[in-house]
Amino acid sequence: MPRQTITLSEPNHTWLQARVESGEFKTQTEAVNDALRRAREIESGVEEIRAKLIRAEQRGFTDMTPDQILKQSKKELRKNGDL
Repeated sequence: MPRQTITLSEPNHTWLQARVESGEFKTQTEAVNDALRRAREIESGVEEIRAKLIRAEQRGFTDMTPDQILKQSKKELRKNGDL
């Protein structure tokens, strides 16, 4: 596994140490890896939302009423097994 040396600000060091002392993590390395994993998950989610917004913008405007949009959305969700 690659090793990396980093310098932390005092607040980040204190936060990491508190997580280890509380037993949430065994080591500071575990806490840092967890934080990085979560950051990647958030980044991935943001990219997914961005892609959905771009697709929605590219579809343009609709003449459908809000009720029609809701009905159509539910129909698509049921079709995909998401509802």
